[in-house]
Amino acid sequence: MSPFPFSRLFAVLALCLLAGACATRPPASDLNAVAAYEEANDPLEPFNRAMFKTDQALDSAVVKPVVRVYRGIVPEGGRRSVGNFLRNLRSPITFVHDVLQAEPERAGTTVARFTVNTFIGVLGLFDVAADMGLPHHSEDFGQTLAVWGIGDGPYLYMPLLGPSTLRDGTGFGVDAVFVDPVAWYSRGNNPYTWAQWVVFGGLVINAKDETMFATDELKASSIDYYASLRSAYRQIRANEILNGEAAPMEDFDEFSMGSEPAADAPELPQTTVISNR
Repeated sequence: MSPFPFSRLFAVLALCLLAGACATRPPASDLNAVAAYEEANDPLEPFNRAMFKTDQALDSAVVKPVVRVYRGIVPEGGRRSVGNFLRNLRSPITFVHDVLQAEPERAGTTVARFTVNTFIGVLGLFDVAADMGLPHHSEDFGQTLAVWGIGDGPYLYMPLLGPSTLRDGTGFGVDAVFVDPVAWYSRGNNPYTWAQWVVFGGLVINAKDETMFATDELKASSIDYYASLRSAYRQIRANEILNGEAAPMEDFDEFSMGSEPAADAPELPQTTVISNR
């Protein structure tokens, strides 16, 4: 069995990034430019909506039934342990990007969490580190590109992988090919090439299990579910890039300061771009 063709995905997204992601967001003071940017940030909308429709069909026919069986067989505590294990497995990716973003304190936290949870938490099945005051956080190459000043580029929706942007999708491809330890382990003629498929499937099912309630609520309350999901993704992604901190004051214009606060976005996981939302 050949490994998941992440390299092809990466090549396509990298070309798109080189072609279009060099454009940066206009300054907040230029309201007309900001409005035009926001309006044009989904130039692939017809394609994205087609992919979204495909994803929803896959969701109804395959993913949700599998998740319901998974929930019926595995108790809540067991599912929580699966999520913990998958997060721990991705700790090397987070560490690399903590370093690339010049965040030594967060890098130290990642190393400490991985060590504690691997050896005391039974390969990460139990998040012992969180009880020791070492909270989980995740980083990826998309977030690193954002910290380096690369704009997010057009919105992009991919079946099974969920909402993204050209920058974040390219970052996912880079991590999947060059950084993910499972990919390194599964590369070439290694007899364990199936491991990457298992982890990928586990990420999809775990993400769906963790977000099903929130996304169902969002769908039920939305006139346009696609647009609502796109907005929620952007808000959540911006929060991840800022590590949960408030945006600098210069990012707010004089009109937004007195406006009504936006409704809270649904709480979706920050593990990877894989979300199947």
